[in-house]
Amino acid sequence: METQAADNPDGLQYSATGSGYDEVYGDQSQIQAHWQYLLDGLKTLGVQGIRERQLKAERILRDDGATYNSGSLSATTWQLDPVPALISSEEWAGIEAGLQERAELLDLLLKDIYGNRDLIRLGILPPELLYSHGGFLRACDGLALPGEHQLVMHATDMVRDHTGRMQVIGDRTQAPSGAGYALENRTVMSRVLPSLFRDSHVHRLSLFFQSLRLKLNSLASSITNEQPRIVILTPGSYNETYFEHTYLANYLGFPLVQGSDLRVSKGYLWMKSLGGLERVDVVLRRVDDFYCDPVELKSDSRLGVPGLLEVVRAGRVIVANPMGSGFLENPALLRYLPRIASHFLGREPLLSSVKTYWCGDPQDLTYVIENISRLVIKPCFRRPSEQSVFASSLDETQRQALIGKIRKEPLQFVAQEYISPSTTPSWKDNQLLPRPSVLRGYSVATSSSYNVMPGGLTRVGNLADSLNLSNLRGAISKDTWILASEPEKQDSLLEKQPSPVPSKTQMQPRVSFPCRVVENLYWMGRYAVRAESALRLLRTVFVQLNSTYHMPAETRKVLLQAVTQLTTTYPGFVVSEGAVSLQPEAELLSVVLDGKRTGSVTANLNSLLECSDQVREMLSADTQRVINDLRDELNGLADSLKQGLTAAPEEALDPLVTTLLALSGLWQESMVRGLGWRFIDMGLRVEKALQGVSLIRSSLVTVLPEYQQLQVLESILLSSEVLITFRRRDHSGSDMVQGLELLLHDSSNPRSVFYQVDQLRRHFEVLPSAVQGPVLAEEERYMLEASSAIQLSTLDDLVTEDKNTRTRTNLDQLLARLQYLLQETSNQISTKYFDQVKVHQQLVRTDWDEEL
Repeated sequence: METQAADNPDGLQYSATGSGYDEVYGDQSQIQAHWQYLLDGLKTLGVQGIRERQLKAERILRDDGATYNSGSLSATTWQLDPVPALISSEEWAGIEAGLQERAELLDLLLKDIYGNRDLIRLGILPPELLYSHGGFLRACDGLALPGEHQLVMHATDMVRDHTGRMQVIGDRTQAPSGAGYALENRTVMSRVLPSLFRDSHVHRLSLFFQSLRLKLNSLASSITNEQPRIVILTPGSYNETYFEHTYLANYLGFPLVQGSDLRVSKGYLWMKSLGGLERVDVVLRRVDDFYCDPVELKSDSRLGVPGLLEVVRAGRVIVANPMGSGFLENPALLRYLPRIASHFLGREPLLSSVKTYWCGDPQDLTYVIENISRLVIKPCFRRPSEQSVFASSLDETQRQALIGKIRKEPLQFVAQEYISPSTTPSWKDNQLLPRPSVLRGYSVATSSSYNVMPGGLTRVGNLADSLNLSNLRGAISKDTWILASEPEKQDSLLEKQPSPVPSKTQMQPRVSFPCRVVENLYWMGRYAVRAESALRLLRTVFVQLNSTYHMPAETRKVLLQAVTQLTTTYPGFVVSEGAVSLQPEAELLSVVLDGKRTGSVTANLNSLLECSDQVREMLSADTQRVINDLRDELNGLADSLKQGLTAAPEEALDPLVTTLLALSGLWQESMVRGLGWRFIDMGLRVEKALQGVSLIRSSLVTVLPEYQQLQVLESILLSSEVLITFRRRDHSGSDMVQGLELLLHDSSNPRSVFYQVDQLRRHFEVLPSAVQGPVLAEEERYMLEASSAIQLSTLDDLVTEDKNTRTRTNLDQLLARLQYLLQETSNQISTKYFDQVKVHQQLVRTDWDEEL
């Protein structure tokens, strides 16, 4: 069928490709009724209007930090097509019933294979299919969740065949991904096309996530009578779907944890938090099951918790989905699913599956080898490095090599008939073009059945002939609209279900995040100050070097050495007396741009961004937006400085300083004064004090002639943002005394060393401490000594010059002591409040580790 459209110069007249099923036209020549309103609305918007909304969607996704790591070193912004995929409410009712039934069927299958294994005993499933699969975990035999269902979440990938019927091509049961992205897509599209969204009466997604939260709380209630602790276990910020993990953690209100945040002790699972160990009742895992416990499963895994399976066996923690559910992802099961359904349900499934052949069956193997050119070859056990192979795209040599692999390990391969996916309108090159699509649907267990997300995650190919429609292969997502005939009642997690009034104990506030989180927040503050201090000093040095006034050699030397000492980018200018000091451009640019050099601006900012990724779920939308701006400015820094010192490099540094100031302002003005803010601020204060001490020590301890000394002093005051205050104050004493008072003693200057020490003392007064009674904790003693040392020192003594060494010895000694006290304070904070991660390492390497 080929649909011819009238010529339309603006590209908004959609026409199908002429082969296969099209979502807009079906198998007819006329547009289906439920598409008409959307297409008319897009025509009203016009090309420019759609382009503007596409840019708005990209901006929202970027500001939200919505990313997907497709294997590159840095994650890319999530791709969203501005044209949604539509399904009528009537058609969806049939799909929804099929998805509910499929989830029930797989749940029964999961119970059987880790229970009585009647399917094996009755010959419905070949035993080789089960026991040869890497997803069947013998250590999980006999494990059972409380309640009616074992399978809590389930995802199904579907395509339409040429008749328009949905065909299942695969299932995801370990840690089904994409539901969070579907929610983000919906949030974005409701802002980008508000009128079209509202008038289309789109079924809302909130009830699905409400059902998920209620199910997890219901599971927790079976093992505890207190307020449950439910956590989301993530592999970490390098996982491709890490954004989704943080997004769901925020939306559901659960702590996001990594394996190192948890430990098994005394038969229970605990989260390491500032308040001590907190018992965990339910784990919603986003880690593949064989990585969850390095003791009993994959022994070299760093993503799981040693001993987790033993606690699950004892019924003292619930993991959803249960470990071992990865077997249900075996595509070979699709071949036997009609027989399994007949056994459990007495009928064939409502949703049919694509024709599948298991190469472990001799007849199937013969068929696959004879017809391989029109089949899709898949591994039975999904590994990150293995993808589906479309044999039609291989040459003869590659095809024979694939046949050789299949013959060598027939139990590990399946083949599926290739179904050409239906096409759907996609906004490409400023026009609506047909692109192949696949739909992933989601279901979550309830008390009696399964609740299906109304819609799901639609993925479309970049090209008209795209075969592999996965995000790893560059597919683009779509919001999926299920259109109702009338407005739907709005449900939200904010709507509270009737429940008994909690006891006083249950209502006690609890620390809701692990030690790793506060450690990253603390270092975010420190790295931000390190970068800002370096940028301010470098900006000042660039201005001085490019000044029309002559800079004496001694002044130049002190300022350049201050750069090295402040940033700790040794040897730098400290040991360079010759060419480097005379031609400092290369060294200064290296201090700014060399990301592999410890202490450089780029290295500090990269560390700041890495810490922010680790605590993304703790950051507000505005903070995430500023973080994204910082990342963009850093990426463009090298281009801005490519002309070196000849093109006002200080101006290239200004945007970074401004962005860091905006970040600091958000922390101070927008964060609730809880533990998260407190540790960020402690990081800021420790680093500001250390940077202040280092700056004064590197520039003002050495005695210079009066004119050069004033030049250095004003440069330091300028980089510390107090030069104007210095000039406006009554200079009754020497300039050095006045300047040193501002930098070191002044309690009204938020950048002075004393101000930072005083703020740290205030923080320590409210933090939990192991020391009871009048005795001070170590960190409190250090800061009391630092505060006293500053207050007891006199400016006249500090500026006194040693004629022999031409230094201010008293000042140097005070600063050295302050530096020691601050470093020891930071060490105490780390030892007392941050988790010292213990690395678990296997003693014996086994062959089956590689198989997993």
